[in-house]
Amino acid sequence: MKTNIKLFAAIGLMAFTASCTDLDVTPEAQFTEYPNSEAAVEAQMADVYFHLRGTLGRRYMEAQALSSDEWVGISFDGDYADGGIYAQCSLHNFDPASASTGWYDDVAAGITKANRVILNMGGEENDATAQARFMRAYYSWILMDSFGDAPILDHLAANDEMIERSPRADVARWIESELKTIIPLLPTNVDISTYGKPTRYVAEAMLVKLYINWPVYTASSVTAYDASSYNNEHLNDVVSLCDDIINSGQFSLSEGANGYRSKFWPNNGYQIKDFIYAMPYDAITAQGFQYCRPRIWRQGRNDGDGGPGYFGSDIGNSTGGNFSISPEFADVLMALETDDRQENILAGQIYMFDATTYAKTSTPYKYKDEPIVLEKTIRLKNRKDSGDEYFEWGTDPSAYTPATDIFNLNTGKDVQGWSQGYKSVKYFVIREDFINGRNQSNDLPIFRYADILLTKAEAISRGASATGGQTVQSLLNEIRSYVNAPTFSGTPSLEDIYAERGRELFDENWRRNDMIRFGHFEDEYGFHRKGFPTARFDKECRIFPIPQGTLNVNTNWKQNAGY
Repeated sequence: MKTNIKLFAAIGLMAFTASCTDLDVTPEAQFTEYPNSEAAVEAQMADVYFHLRGTLGRRYMEAQALSSDEWVGISFDGDYADGGIYAQCSLHNFDPASASTGWYDDVAAGITKANRVILNMGGEENDATAQARFMRAYYSWILMDSFGDAPILDHLAANDEMIERSPRADVARWIESELKTIIPLLPTNVDISTYGKPTRYVAEAMLVKLYINWPVYTASSVTAYDASSYNNEHLNDVVSLCDDIINSGQFSLSEGANGYRSKFWPNNGYQIKDFIYAMPYDAITAQGFQYCRPRIWRQGRNDGDGGPGYFGSDIGNSTGGNFSISPEFADVLMALETDDRQENILAGQIYMFDATTYAKTSTPYKYKDEPIVLEKTIRLKNRKDSGDEYFEWGTDPSAYTPATDIFNLNTGKDVQGWSQGYKSVKYFVIREDFINGRNQSNDLPIFRYADILLTKAEAISRGASATGGQTVQSLLNEIRSYVNAPTFSGTPSLEDIYAERGRELFDENWRRNDMIRFGHFEDEYGFHRKGFPTARFDKECRIFPIPQGTLNVNTNWKQNAGY
């Protein structure tokens, strides 16, 4: 458990008890004049800053991670089938009733909270509302990126107001305008007082993301974007924004960390200079982060006989294990001869970790006195004719009975079934956290300095002018060098950049976004394969369906095409 964010959490709880998340509220100010005490402002803002802890801590991650080539959502003879929601994401067979994509209203509620704060502080004319306006823009970006057309909620809606969705391109341009307006108004100090809150550099990083994806967001339709004809008038703007972040001197790839792995440990926080923007979590005071639960080997909490699991202790609660790294992405992660980032991956033999230092040891992890070895290839279980056999996916669905075995990506409820696919310890778990409802204290990075360097390289590779003596090669070698990976001797290609982004930003909710931009979202990976009976390759699947509950309330909205 961390202590550096207890103040934030306490203020957030205080604000939450007095807040409301309805979209339909009467736009009346709660204060007759601007509350100018620091405590009053902080109390209003805290709940806006940290509103999405629960959503970002699980469900948003499920949608982003499982729809990419990073992870496959498997099940174990019914365990973690959960109506097929995880398999559906992996197959792009998204369901409007699925909890994994059902967080639209949570994000919209955050926009309403931001609008209420803006109103209470005197409106957008007050420069002090810049941080609330950023949160409103960020939450709007989440909706636009994930669901396409979205409402532009730039005010507190009245009870009788009909909310309409605006075209995705219009939402992108509105977010652009908001960010450009507030960037000069946001604080430039980067320290514990601004950790988890918008600064100038957070807004610039958000605008970098918006601009590098500009052809995706402003295409005439979600199906019209074609990566092979990527054309972006904002590439030099991307470089300029990246340069402002780089030249600020506030950020570093390695400062405040003890190697790559430590950036994501339970004691990470404001000291990690690679973090431009992060969502702070604490297993007791700021709950919601549960990334490791589905990524742990199914019985990895202990050794099956009362001894410690591979984290070095019995972490105290059962684990899921229903996410496995796709074989294709495993090849990306393990491609380099040397790479410190590979220490986060459980591949083949699982080894024990030190519960105090989190270092990997040379002691094999055993379950019921048998070493556990993970297979890279994920094979499905077939119970045909009462026999249990495992098969790699072919093109003949009739080989599998019952049908639910393949539709739920069933690998079997035994050691062999649990060991299909590699796992990850990037967001390392400790017992003191996990015993608290399987929560973790690892802060979630949203924008990182490493991402800024990679995006500048991408913009230059796509045609932007190089600046500051930095080239595509030098920028990628800066990333490679700090993780002790082989450096490039020539100019990296766009595909090299794509692969490097996959390794550096693995499991940080950016892969789906990258895959769409680089033209790989409709590729075959995992069980997202042509011939698989429930796999979809329609371009409409680049965005998620509007949750059915949201449509039931907003009866004037239409479901996204293709669903």
